[in-house]
Parts: sequence; structure tokens; C-alpha cells
Amino acid sequence: MSGTLNKVMLIGHTGDEVKMHYFEGGNCIGRFPLATNDSYVNKSTGERVTTTEWHNIVVRNKAAEICEKYLNKGDKIYIEGRLKTRKWQDEQGKDRYSTEIQCTDFTFLTPKNENQPSVATTPQSTSPKNTPVANPQESSSNAPVTEEDDLPF
Repeated sequence: MSGTLNKVMLIGHTGDEVKMHYFEGGNCIGRFPLATNDSYVNKSTGERVTTTEWHNIVVRNKAAEICEKYLNKGDKIYIEGRLKTRKWQDEQGKDRYSTEIQCTDFTFLTPKNENQPSVATTPQSTSPKNTPVANPQESSSNAPVTEEDDLPF
């Protein structure tokens, strides 16, 4: 394979509200931490150990505004994006690095209202390929009924 791939897929819980930063010209970015957990059984003690990994998520423009409006601390979300490492200098002149997930797609996984029907609690996505579809049972009941033919072809 001659190409390269920089792709990250995460499902986790937000660790804080989305922090927005607006720029001249109307662009903006949103940042929030995302926690993913991993658990295993320690073979020597037999106890279950859970570790949490924190990821810095960056969303841009309209996607950032959607996240700011609908995401709350603790919500479950699917994130798709790419890794990006930034470098800067602190007040003492030391080089600092930060690795972030530049979000390209996301889907909300936490239902916003448990009392709504399941159609209303389907995950929301920013990707056209994941746009919510009508309930197949509803669409099939409105479809014209076709009778089967006894034709051999």
C-alpha cells in the first residue's frame, strides 16, 4: 500500500462543556475532552481494573456550533477524525506539544429526552451519509401495493 491513513474513531463520554473560540470572518472552533475507558482483569489479583484515556477533541465552524448547542458534560458521542499534533512555546520558552483529534464527523449517542418515541431519539450526525432515515415500517405502509405476477420472466 503506497498511501497513508490518519483516521481515529472513538466512542466516549464528554468530560466538560464545549468551549468555543470565535475568529474574525465568522469562523469558530469548539474544544472538549472525551473520555474512553478500557477494563481488564488483573491476573495476579483477579480484580477488574478500569483505565480512562482522555482525548482532546476539536470541531470547527457549524459542527462546533451544533456540539455547543446539544452536547452536555457526560453525554456519549461517536467521534471520527484525524490526529494532529500542535507545538507551541510556554512562558518560559519551553516547547510544548498537544495531540488532538480534529473531528470530521460525529454522532450523538445520548438520547436527549427519554420520554420521546424512538424515532426522535435516533443519533444525530453531521455527515450526509448518516442522515436519519424515516422509519421503514412507516414508509412501507405508504408504498403502493404491487401484486405478484405468474409470469416466468
